[in-house]
Formats: sequence, structure tokens, C-alpha cells
Amino acid sequence: MSDTKQNKKFEIGTEMPSKELLLWIYRKLVLIRRFEETVNDLYMQGRIPSTLHLYIGQEAVAVGVSAVLRREDYVMSTHRPHGHALAKGVSAKLIMAELYGKATGACKGKGGSMHVGDMSVGMLPAIAIVGGNIPIAAGLALAHKMQHKDLVSVCYFGDGASNEGDWHEAVNCAAIWHLPLILVCENNLYAASTPFKKAFNVENVAQRASAYGIPGVAIDGNDVLAVYRTALKAVERARNGEGTTLIECLTYRQCGHSRSDPRTYRSKEEEEIWKAKDPILRFKTFLLSEKEANEDELLRLEQSIEEEIKEAIAFADASPEPEPNEVYTDVFKE
Repeated sequence: MSDTKQNKKFEIGTEMPSKELLLWIYRKLVLIRRFEETVNDLYMQGRIPSTLHLYIGQEAVAVGVSAVLRREDYVMSTHRPHGHALAKGVSAKLIMAELYGKATGACKGKGGSMHVGDMSVGMLPAIAIVGGNIPIAAGLALAHKMQHKDLVSVCYFGDGASNEGDWHEAVNCAAIWHLPLILVCENNLYAASTPFKKAFNVENVAQRASAYGIPGVAIDGNDVLAVYRTALKAVERARNGEGTTLIECLTYRQCGHSRSDPRTYRSKEEEEIWKAKDPILRFKTFLLSEKEANEDELLRLEQSIEEEIKEAIAFADASPEPEPNEVYTDVFKE
């Protein structure tokens, strides 16, 4: 188990996923990585419009959390949503078509990269406004509680978002109403280009939980099993009516904030240190060393992912452009 910093008597377990779930975790990790690498290449070829905020390096967070969720649980994402969407079960075909701006996309080509979602699998269309998704996630959790459903709402956000007023208001509401909300901070050390230490006077975002009387824990966000075990306990608390938990996952994006980011604000040495902590390599090493899987099993999974991505590209290429007369459909409701 990775080192953790926590408060409010939040105990992390030592549960080991079944082999089936371990392989599911590995497949999702690699699917997100290869999807992001592929769409980056497609963007450079001019086949994807707009910009991209890639999830490369942070895959363990979305996968570790999604591994303990039900299809009916809701997740709210940010301007960096592809990994969250794939982990929650949104089809790679639908996401790819959305990035292409096609009518068959997850949001009919109207949302693009920063607004991916599919309600049928519990992934609301992502919200690109920093901190804007947190009050909505709290509202979803409130709806679950009022309807007496043992469902949870998960909200992903970056370290920068926890300095927004929306964050503090939503966390306070979630705390005093004991909402079944899981707050997942993906602290990748930079709010765009602003270093964490220049914007915070605390060591960890998780320390802020104590101000609201909820459990907060900071964990190694590149250790997918640490994320899984922490999320498992937080979700169990929420389903049992014990309220909100703040999980801070310390991680690192291996790419820039967006496609236009040259990353001049951080050193090559720092990047190399974090590449050595790559979540996929770490988990693959674990699977092989603990004999939870062998090379052939993992290779077959990796080959199936390559086929899935090829099919997604072919689907997006063959899909029609949106009709101009559809511009207001699903936008305004009477």
C-alpha cells in the first residue's frame, strides 16, 4: 500500500480485486493510454478540430475509481474527460466520433473533446468550466438521497478547481447534508501552468476536508490499487449514508495542459522522474511479478485494444456530419 495522509478516521482497506477485475483494470488503463496517444496523432494530422486536454499519466485515477462503481452511479468530469468517460463505460466509437464532430458522436458532435458524456452509462456530459461540475455533482448526490437510492455521485476535478468558490460552497453543502458524494481531486501539481505550492498554503488539498468535517485522504494516484481500495471504502461509506469523502490522488500529466502547452514551466528532470512512476508500467509489473497474469494474457488484451481503436476511427470516418437544421435540437427545451 502506498503512503497516505488522512484525517477524520478514514481507514483504507487491503482488498485485492479478483483476477477478472485485475484484467479489467489493466485493459482500461491501456485503452485510455492508447486512445489518448491515437487522438493526439489524429489531431496533429488535422483530423480532429479544436484542442485536446489529454489524460496521459493519470489513468490510474479514473480506472481505480470506476472499478468500484455501478453503471447507475453518476460521474461528473472536467475539460480533461476522455479517461473518465472510457473508464465509466462510454464507447470509444462514440467518443471518437464526438471528437471528429460527427452526428454519431456521444453528444451528436455538439460537445467535442471537453463535453464528452453518455447518460446511459452514468457519465454526464463533462463541464469545462473549472469547478463548475462540483455543485452539479452535489445536486445529483442530493437527488439520490431524496429518492432513497443507494447510489453515489463522483466528481473529478484538478487541484486548481479546489480554489474556486463553487468548490467550497458545494463541499460545504455535501458535508452538512451528508450527501453520497465522492470528491476526487486529481492533483497533477499544476493548475495549467501554476505550481501547486504557489497557490496553496497547505501541503495537500485533502487537508481542507477537516474544515468541513468530512474525511479526507491523500494517496498515490499512480498506484491503481491504492485508488481502488480508497474508492472502495469511500463508496461504501456513501452507500451506507455516512456522507461525503474527499480523495486526493497525487499524479502527473505526462503531456501539456492542452495541445498548445509547451511545458516550459517544468523541468525535463521532473518529467523523467514522473515517467518512471508510470501507472501502467507499475501495474503491469505487479501483475506479472505476482503471477496474477502472464505476458500472453496481457498481449491479447493489448491487441484487442488496438482493434477497438481502429474500429473507433473507422466509425468516426464513416459517420455523417451533423445536419445544420439540428443545431438547436437538444439545446433548448420547452
